[in-house]
Amino acid sequence: MLNIRTFDARQGGNVLYKALAHPLAAEAIAALYARLSASGPVAVFDPDDVIEALFTMHPDAPGVSTLFVQDVQAIGRMRAGLPGRPLTDLPGCGARSVLVAAFDAERIVARIRHLLPPGAEVATLDDARLPSALLTNPRRYLDRLNFATNYAFFREEGGLSTRLVTANYWAGYGAGAVRLWLRLFDRDGRVLATWEEAVPSGPGGLAIDSAAVRARFGLPEFTGQLFVHAVGAAGHDVVKYALDTYGSGNDASLSCTHDANAWPSDRYAGVPAPADGERVVLWVQNSHAVPIPAGGIALDRMGAETPVAMPRPVAPYATVALDVAELLPGLRWPAQIEVRAGRHFVRPRYEVVRGGRTRIAHANVERADLQPDPNLPALPTPLGRGFLLPVPVLPRGRFRTLIQPTPMAVSQTTLPVRLDVFDPEGRKLAERFLGCLPRAHDVAVDVDTLLPDGALAEGGHVDLVYDFRDGGSGDGWLHTLVRAEDRTSGHVAESSFGAHIYNTPMTYRDEPQSYAGPPPGLSTRLFLKLGDAAQRSFTALIYPSSAAWHPHSDTTLLLHDGDGRVIAEAKLAIACSGSALVFPHKVFAAAALAAAGPRGYVLIRDVTCRLFGYHGLMDDHGRFSLDHMFGF
Repeated sequence: MLNIRTFDARQGGNVLYKALAHPLAAEAIAALYARLSASGPVAVFDPDDVIEALFTMHPDAPGVSTLFVQDVQAIGRMRAGLPGRPLTDLPGCGARSVLVAAFDAERIVARIRHLLPPGAEVATLDDARLPSALLTNPRRYLDRLNFATNYAFFREEGGLSTRLVTANYWAGYGAGAVRLWLRLFDRDGRVLATWEEAVPSGPGGLAIDSAAVRARFGLPEFTGQLFVHAVGAAGHDVVKYALDTYGSGNDASLSCTHDANAWPSDRYAGVPAPADGERVVLWVQNSHAVPIPAGGIALDRMGAETPVAMPRPVAPYATVALDVAELLPGLRWPAQIEVRAGRHFVRPRYEVVRGGRTRIAHANVERADLQPDPNLPALPTPLGRGFLLPVPVLPRGRFRTLIQPTPMAVSQTTLPVRLDVFDPEGRKLAERFLGCLPRAHDVAVDVDTLLPDGALAEGGHVDLVYDFRDGGSGDGWLHTLVRAEDRTSGHVAESSFGAHIYNTPMTYRDEPQSYAGPPPGLSTRLFLKLGDAAQRSFTALIYPSSAAWHPHSDTTLLLHDGDGRVIAEAKLAIACSGSALVFPHKVFAAAALAAAGPRGYVLIRDVTCRLFGYHGLMDDHGRFSLDHMFGF
């Protein structure tokens, strides 16, 4: 496992990690190492405990002879394989160069200049800074907004294309000019192209299509990853997007997936084992300039604790298609797969191939920092049902829906859960207690078994909730995979997400979660892309409620054009604990949708309650996609 800290629930993303992981930083650090290696023995002064992460991310360091520390409690402690020596010993160490392992290090260097060995050259990590043109805040290098970055799975190969869609949501937080710096890597980790994309000055839409990129740069077919860096961002330091994968010609594939979650994790979960007739491929995409060694990642049947290592290495920034059957032969749905990722890559995609179609979905971060919460079995009455996870049920005449609870924390040994089924008007139609499921369970519930024929003909939703009647424990990080299948075409789409406490004025820890500010989060701002005449976009909006809240939502659908101007709006009232299936082409006039253009989108806004949504594309030939929406 890489010895790096990438993210924690208290502080969020680690900016130092982002600074060291940036592809341009890798190039600059390699140049810095080359310069230091030419000067002779190197000493490192590590005032901020950076050296372990630096040498982990960039291990080809020159011959470092000694490590010096400032904190007397760090004297003698090992960092990066070297014992810490007191800074006061620096003058006599005989080094020809000294690396001060810090950014914004001018004052640090000034403070220790009299301690430098005679004739020694001084270098700092400022020598590996990104170019000033890529910094949102040049005055403070380790400002999180300097590293508003993410990766995207990106493919233009074998009749399959990808399209990244987002909006300039930073404008809503006061951003001025924003642009994207992009770098495309091929399967082997080679750079195919580097370029910039202009972003509308207001809250306009943005789309990056793999076919257009290939044509623009005259590229061969490719499958790799796209690194995206937003310059000039405000408010959010993560690039959020929706990613469509679609087939051309006679290829019937279509799927949608969420952003990559920009911080690598120890483990990921929520990957299904293949059903009969299926092939499941995990796309391993190295997020770093250091290779993933043979055996550096592994797969395990969830709960088995017998991980099987991938025997081959993965080059820096390379992409490898790992057929899960190579490591876990014979494992079949509804078994689940845990990915032991070793912090080598951001949230990965998996691809299911069946009957000439592919579908892409994402795994989720399996938390290593959570422990069971003893308060959950007896939360105070004002919190009602407490943590719940809303899952859409698409119209049952066309679609079959399956729900599979998924462990999403290393400490989870049981899942005591129940399904509550609601119609669009918020009426509870059915419930089923699934029991106190073990970590290695193989339960997947077909919603058809919960309802009579004809129920939810226009759709509805299911809440996955804790139910401790048979014991067990929970931590609030309750997840499920939802799988929808077209009954005629056989086309399948799936998504997964986690639970929250919804729509109660009372709070518990950081719930109901808020996108901005402290809890409770009682408002909605969701992004819905637009489709076209052949593939119409839709959203399954759910008004989840842990306890009673407003009887109906006061929701506004705001149609934006590609430059961010609002050109039409419509009102929507969703019943508490109810849902609505919304198609923009049924809400807005054709002329307004045409004016919105290919970069247009719908902003779903509500200041009275928090809605949860899933979105996708749907056509008349049995193709559709589905994933949860993102907000900002």
